[in-house]
Amino acid sequence: MNIDIPEGQEPIGYVWGEMVPGIGMAAANFSLAVYEHTTLGLREFEAARLRVAQINGCLLCLDWRTERDGRKVEEEFADAVTQWRTTDAFDDRTRLAAEYAERYALDHHGLDDEFWTRMTAHYSQREIVELSMCLGSWPAFGRLNHVLGLDTVCVLPGH
Repeated sequence: MNIDIPEGQEPIGYVWGEMVPGIGMAAANFSLAVYEHTTLGLREFEAARLRVAQINGCLLCLDWRTERDGRKVEEEFADAVTQWRTTDAFDDRTRLAAEYAERYALDHHGLDDEFWTRMTAHYSQREIVELSMCLGSWPAFGRLNHVLGLDTVCVLPGH
């Protein structure tokens, strides 16, 4: 861990809630909003989120699976995300979500007209903005957790 956490404090709660309350709580609320208010399908949402997690290397994010209405993506989904270009497990929207996530995280200047033509053929303008906002949160917060070492000390419930 790259920052000191007082004895007895839960690391993520302390860093996000108490260390910098004016910023941390706003960031936490944005992060929660991405999960609570998304209208994107679970598979496309998770394909984008997991691709960012793979790029960030955030252990907590890699281990997390979003649940909706008691459903999560299948166990093999993360492997399919790694192979988004060639997997037969994805429809066009899910594949595009993984591609957009990768390009957003690694080469946002390279999002060319050809990409946007494919994107607008499968996603509405509203969905593109929503996915873009999700993509804005995941690199920032996953990298924050990883860089500070929070992802190595926080364990998901049930693990």
